[in-house]
Amino acid sequence: MTLSVPSPEERLEALLTEVRACRVCEAHLPLGARPLIHASATSRILIASQAPGTKAHIAGKSFYDPSGNRLRDWLGISEDIFYDTRQIAIFPMGLCYPGRLPKGGDNPPRPECAPLWRRRVLSLMPDIRLTLLVGSYSQNHVLGRGSVTERVRNFRDYLPDYFPLPHPSWRTGVWERKAPWFQEEVIPALRERVHTILAER
Repeated sequence: MTLSVPSPEERLEALLTEVRACRVCEAHLPLGARPLIHASATSRILIASQAPGTKAHIAGKSFYDPSGNRLRDWLGISEDIFYDTRQIAIFPMGLCYPGRLPKGGDNPPRPECAPLWRRRVLSLMPDIRLTLLVGSYSQNHVLGRGSVTERVRNFRDYLPDYFPLPHPSWRTGVWERKAPWFQEEVIPALRERVHTILAER
């Protein structure tokens, strides 16, 4: 009797089912556990973000809010492409909405999440060509602690594997006005890199 060996796609789908059933942090989550991850074995661009917001949690869809609109504008891609896991994966540092800080803004991603799942999931995604490190938490996890502004300004230092970006919240609009080089230099280079990878097959 010959035993069939699961394909990489089947192994990843089985793991994603396990991830989405995770309840490790549930006692600390104000809206309960609802892990959000969008990925496939053929994804070529990985968006490593912070954690879902309330609107994303309710919709069950990452970046389903104004910050997602801003990020898609930065990338110069449509919503259809953004959510097409054959091309783009969205895998945040924390997979569930972590709640609010007393003075506004969201709590940090739960610390249990990335060590529990990140290495296992990424090991089954061999086609990733570029990882967008969106915000301080993803950058600190991958690159170590540092300045988001300096990393974004010096994005070429991290290519071809990584592209650091600020978090696309409404607060970034204030930051952008103080950093005209972001729209002048970073965004055109980002769009060129993303569109080049998406055009490949």
